[in-house]
Amino acid sequence: MEVGIVGLPYVGKTALFRALTGVEADPGGAARANVGVAPIPDPRLDTLARHVETKKIVPATLKVVDVPGLVRGASEGGGLGNAFLSHVRDVDALIHVVRCFTSEAVPHVDGRLDAARDIETVELELILADLQMVENALPRAEKSARKKEADSEARLSVLKKAEPILSEGKPVRGLTLDNDDERRAMRGLAMLSAKPVLYVANVGEDDPQGEGEHARRVREHAAAHHAGFVPVCAQLEAELAELEPGERAEMLAGLGLTEPALHKLARAAYALLGLRSFYTAGPKEIRAWTIPAGSKAPQAAGAIHTDFERGFIRVEVYSVDDMDKYGSEKAIRDAGRQRTEGKDYVMRDGDVCHFLFNI
Repeated sequence: MEVGIVGLPYVGKTALFRALTGVEADPGGAARANVGVAPIPDPRLDTLARHVETKKIVPATLKVVDVPGLVRGASEGGGLGNAFLSHVRDVDALIHVVRCFTSEAVPHVDGRLDAARDIETVELELILADLQMVENALPRAEKSARKKEADSEARLSVLKKAEPILSEGKPVRGLTLDNDDERRAMRGLAMLSAKPVLYVANVGEDDPQGEGEHARRVREHAAAHHAGFVPVCAQLEAELAELEPGERAEMLAGLGLTEPALHKLARAAYALLGLRSFYTAGPKEIRAWTIPAGSKAPQAAGAIHTDFERGFIRVEVYSVDDMDKYGSEKAIRDAGRQRTEGKDYVMRDGDVCHFLFNI
């Protein structure tokens, strides 16, 4: 699963990407996307490690794409135009970075700070790009639909539903889809304004918790659109990432924070994609595995290896909380807290699993 970091130029996207992934952006790649992997901070891994002796700990991860800065008119070829938009179409969700800090050294692309205007600029360009795509695709879809094939008819139906909404300058994120064929068609169209969004207010070092006026506007916009919101000071996060753990904790305490904002951001992005974690724990490694919410036990087994799903028999499962309470797998079994589940078991976030399979 991928998330794309989007926003206007000079809002701190690339600094945020670097802090999340530890990857330095290509200084000569202004027209290209930077790609890295962000670990998902997870205190449950530490809980398991306190009770299970192991050689290594492996967190869940997300692929992160830092796309070039968007300018007004990108949907019509302004700035990097389609070079920007093609990168965005490939991701599953968007992290929309909004500038909420002032800096004489880094001028605002529109001359002055206005979070609400900046959000509108980016979102309107995504909507206009979708509208252009829909208008171009409709004639071909109408021709294909004459064959009376379900997928072609579904694609035409989705395009016809989307066009009037986009024409009004609205995103298609809440478009009503009637069946699985339409849902598949919608995924295939990869509309930009259909992607879920997490708003990140990039605040100054004097406002690390995002209580200032500009961050408040971003928070209000996110709430009104049922989207996530996280305040982050990208500059501060970059400084924290370079400190030793003890110094980092001391600096956080001085700022009145319990953890780096990047931890909250990574978890919020993970949740935005509808992902959940289950765990395997043993002497070789303790690992977090990623599955979509609602996955059943065989699908979870398949996240480890396709053979596990193909030959799935059953899963022995307990929770991280059980391990924290009882201290060992033997004590968990003795307390009757370990369960044996079959193919219809719907995985719970925080399950610790031993899969039994036969191939």
